Amino acid sequence: MKFVSYNIQYGFGLDGLFDLERIAKSLAGADVIALQEVTRGSPENDHVDMVAALQELFPDFFISYGAGCDVLFDFVVENGRRKERRFQFGNMILSRWPILATRNLLLPRSHSVELINLQRSAVEAVIDTPDGAIRVYSVHLDHVSPDERMAQIAFLKERVLNFVAEGGSLTGIGSNRFPELPLPQDFVVMGDFNMEPETPEYIAMVGHDDRFYGRALRSNQLVDVLARFGRLTSDCYSWIEPPEGPAKAHLDYCFVNHALFPRVRDVFVDMDAKGSDHFPVWLELV
Repeated sequence: MKFVSYNIQYGFGLDGLFDLERIAKSLAGADVIALQEVTRGSPENDHVDMVAALQELFPDFFISYGAGCDVLFDFVVENGRRKERRFQFGNMILSRWPILATRNLLLPRSHSVELINLQRSAVEAVIDTPDGAIRVYSVHLDHVSPDERMAQIAFLKERVLNFVAEGGSLTGIGSNRFPELPLPQDFVVMGDFNMEPETPEYIAMVGHDDRFYGRALRSNQLVDVLARFGRLTSDCYSWIEPPEGPAKAHLDYCFVNHALFPRVRDVFVDMDAKGSDHFPVWLELV
């Protein structure tokens, strides 16, 4: 099974061109796709409905979209009826297999005065794969404040690690003629975390690195598969300042639970993709 996460920057590539078909080609072969910076009605890309456009490009995939930010851009009255145009900014999951249940988790935020601060979110999807149900999260954290990212990570980990206790989207539905939904323990958390390795936010996500034992697998911490595979090196980055630098940073990650980690076959950053200022992070499970 192949998973990939990609912050697609409103659809704009390193060359400044809007091209969703180029983005789709770079995701070919994936079974589950986690996207960030998916918009509807944004003036940045001529108000295109990226959700509908991506659904056209992946017609055989199930989809789930969650808009953290949803505001009225303008409206007109046509033939006596009000027609709204809204700006939505959020995350998306596309899956070759059925998405059985989903939640749009709104992450903690604070009122920013000087810099733009959109409501951030994480889309949670329970996916019915051939090897059983699994949870997948498409995540996008704040890009300005480390304090805000710390609060968002604490909230996100609470949801991810206590999913079974919370029951996900729906439980106790046998009396309503619905089948009970699976509550899978295994999860994949992917996205743009806007944090660099070994920062306080990163440590909050995966725990401290012991000087002798390193980061041993633990049930209460998420596993950074890039780091465990030795791919999180100084020359690995997942974001570059358009068009070709000079600023570079590693901001995008793939985390799994400790029990799923033995099934990881490979993980890497596709630094040849040019469809965004970020690069896709790929994960393969056996």
